[in-house]
Amino acid sequence: MNQGVVDPAEVPGLTVDRAFRADDDRGRFVKIHSAGSGAAGGVAWDEVYYSTSSKGVVRGMHLQLPPHDHHKAVHCLKGRAADVVVDLRAGSPTHGRHAVIELDEAEPTVVVVPPGCAHGFQALTDDTVMLYLVSSIHAPEADGGVRYDSFGCRWPLPPTSVSDRDRSLPGLAAFAVDDPRPWRS
Repeated sequence: MNQGVVDPAEVPGLTVDRAFRADDDRGRFVKIHSAGSGAAGGVAWDEVYYSTSSKGVVRGMHLQLPPHDHHKAVHCLKGRAADVVVDLRAGSPTHGRHAVIELDEAEPTVVVVPPGCAHGFQALTDDTVMLYLVSSIHAPEADGGVRYDSFGCRWPLPPTSVSDRDRSLPGLAAFAVDDPRPWRS
């Protein structure tokens, strides 16, 4: 077992839900968000974007710092990914621990990451496409996160590529948030 790994259900505010899916002779229809229902229900999304990654690529571990912190919903549109969330909220019962959720286009799933948790993933197939919905406008001055290799996560594959930005993030032990408010779920 990975050091510090927890069941996603143990991380306060982290939700993992199967998306609505209908398959027929035309193909597939998937609903990943509906206001007021499901994992992402009740959250107003301000930005939507996606990334494409080759097998082995690690992206993360990112979050927006207060006062620009946000919820993030993540869904794998194509391929497979090991989705990772690390709890950085001081006072949280899972502070410093992480959850790993396998996302697969064949089983549409939505992971909703609460404010104060960093998010990242590793592409398990070539041409993995990840969709993100976030509840605040990106504020570059509020970018934060921790190094992908600093919190005990054993990535499923040897990382083939990690950005310079992600390599330069502080380790978990050095991460601190200057925020007088407690993190909230």
